[in-house]
Amino acid sequence: MSERPNGLTYAQAGVDIDAGTALVEAIKPLAKATRRPGADAALGGFGALFDLKAAGFVDPLLVSTTDGVGTKLKIAIETGRHDTVGIDLVGMCVNDLLAQGAEPLMFLDYFATGKLDVVAATAVVKGIAEGCKQAGAALVGGETAEMPGMYAGGDYDLAGFSIGAVERGAVLPRLDDQKAGDLLIGIGSDGPHSNGYSLVRRVVERSGLGWNDAAPFAPGQTLGEALMTPTRIYVKSVLPLIKAGLIKGGAHITGGGLIENPPRAIAEGLEPQFDWNAWPLPPVFAWMQEVGGLSDHELRRTFNCGVGFMLIVAAEDAEPVLAALLNAGENAFVCGQLIQP
Repeated sequence: MSERPNGLTYAQAGVDIDAGTALVEAIKPLAKATRRPGADAALGGFGALFDLKAAGFVDPLLVSTTDGVGTKLKIAIETGRHDTVGIDLVGMCVNDLLAQGAEPLMFLDYFATGKLDVVAATAVVKGIAEGCKQAGAALVGGETAEMPGMYAGGDYDLAGFSIGAVERGAVLPRLDDQKAGDLLIGIGSDGPHSNGYSLVRRVVERSGLGWNDAAPFAPGQTLGEALMTPTRIYVKSVLPLIKAGLIKGGAHITGGGLIENPPRAIAEGLEPQFDWNAWPLPPVFAWMQEVGGLSDHELRRTFNCGVGFMLIVAAEDAEPVLAALLNAGENAFVCGQLIQP
């Protein structure tokens, strides 16, 4: 091929291929650390393979989920704290798998930015790898897209994709088994997780506080640190209960909060009746409600309000389920029951 004088290059157009290559090399050890039976988590191919037989499945169904982190990323970018949003990304996907009764197997990510900052991107992927380890999933690949003109400067967006499996007879929810009187067990959240952050940011704006100011609801933390607390991943504490056949349904409490998420796991003709006094409203939500003047309904349909995951169990199974969750380090409590309206 002939050289052309004054010819344009991809770098001049704003895309640094060398930076992309450097990022891949930086994250290879992070992906390798997430190896699990069925996947070696090697990067560099055009696709990822998974051996379901090696993972111990007999007659499995595959379950797939996808999600993002939303405008919580704005806080990460403005504070320069990029190391936990990857955990959020994984948590939003694998907790959804869990609600179907599935074990997370593989995870892939999509990272899009205006100008690739290898240090920041590596921190993001480090968080993704940590989330995968918490979930028992292999980080098997992803895509990095540098798109000048689409994103401003160092702004970036994330999308995650997870694949899990569940034995054919163990899919949740078990709608035919549910009945009035079944109990709802709430598992505590670690804050807003990754939902409602457009409203969170408006509340912070109204408060007049900056990200480096002390958090009124979290002693010893700045406001930015407290609001960047990542999504709690419930796989290791809940999956054994699902495999033991103790769970009739599960709901990951995300956007839509406690108003819209639980009905997705409940049989037709039944509805949840919450005891709103069964657990204290965590300080972060109480602070946002006061500063933002949020109604109870608005709070409950936007945020998890302290319940990151909800289980449906038979009344006679509530005690062993609670004991197992508490033993696994969760804050778990009966938060209501199913009723026939």
